Amino acid sequence: MRAYHFVGDTLLDGRPIPADGEWLVHEGPVEMCHSGLHASLDPLDALMYAPGPTLCLVDVEDVVERGDDKLVARRRRIVQRIDATALLREFSRWCALLVAHLWSAPPVVREYLETGRDDLRCTAAAVAAWSGVGAAGDVVRAAALAARATAWAAVRAAVRAAVRAAGDVGDAVRAAQRKKFAEMVDEAFRCVA
Repeated sequence: MRAYHFVGDTLLDGRPIPADGEWLVHEGPVEMCHSGLHASLDPLDALMYAPGPTLCLVDVEDVVERGDDKLVARRRRIVQRIDATALLREFSRWCALLVAHLWSAPPVVREYLETGRDDLRCTAAAVAAWSGVGAAGDVVRAAALAARATAWAAVRAAVRAAVRAAGDVGDAVRAAQRKKFAEMVDEAFRCVA
């Protein structure tokens, strides 16, 4: 079964990330959220558990349990991997634009969100940090701050804020986010193939 899994510098248990194509096998009991090899069928679901910026397209075998947003298996191998940092910055800006109409975003913030221009990112982040109010402002501010940050945690936080805010805006926005992120991920993996 094909799925998605994010990794950091090592696996959560401290072992090194295996090479692409190498099967990782979990010995012992397999229990959702506690032990085994986890993955998600949808890339946005995988992001919610991401410990780092490397997104892996994986094959999983011997699936023991499936939940709403993840599964746990005995075997997993990386088929392909990408550094998703830039993709997540772009996605966080796109998500912020979905709700920007709910907040009077200052022009520099709106321009940054629409263009991703590097020369605007620090100014946009500062302006957004001082002028955002409510959930929409929080999302726009998070996207602008993530653009300024180099830390993976800031980028992930911006995307998570945008996904949470979609719940406040409605199911259509959440569905649009899920579809857009899947398309972006598919394109990113095609570009490195």
